Amino acid sequence: MKSILIPGLVLALVATPVLAQSPVTRDPAQIQAGTYAVDPGHTQVGWRVSHMGFSNYAGGFSDVSGSLTLDPKNPAASKLSVKIPVASVTTTSAKLTDELKGDQWLDAGKYPTMTFVSTKVAPAGKDHAKVTGDLTLHGVTKPVILDVTLVGAGANPLNKKYTVGFEATGTLKRSEFGVKTYVPLIGDELHLTIAGAFERQD
Repeated sequence: MKSILIPGLVLALVATPVLAQSPVTRDPAQIQAGTYAVDPGHTQVGWRVSHMGFSNYAGGFSDVSGSLTLDPKNPAASKLSVKIPVASVTTTSAKLTDELKGDQWLDAGKYPTMTFVSTKVAPAGKDHAKVTGDLTLHGVTKPVILDVTLVGAGANPLNKKYTVGFEATGTLKRSEFGVKTYVPLIGDELHLTIAGAFERQD
């Protein structure tokens, strides 16, 4: 048995491809300039809100789309535009998820898309920036500021596409966007965390 298993194991190891990854950089000056598209499979939008003061309840959105224009030599000229399908909202409770899609909350049927379009990019250190933009949610558009941190950039070892990733955080008051159900019992402040991956378009 031993003589059969060992050669088989060696053959399996030899046949398994080794994925070599080029170094990922966190130096903005080394990032390739150009137009990027959201990688929806690896981009997450998370939210958190106080639940009656007992816990910070979290959920998320998926299937994000959008574009990013980067110019490392002139970061202030960068532009970001993203679309988030409201019906993609999810929580750990199927009942609550359905309620959030309804007209008492996000009303995904009437307002199917949440968007963010940047209006100003202000560098705030080597790998940080404050991105101001217009957030449209529930039919209301208001300015929101995102604190953005560069996570890394380089060639994806699986699909070979040049990819850049950022993490962004921001806070908004949901009542200002017309989502007022159970305020203040359920917190008015909505905390956003965005893990964004963008692939360079050739």
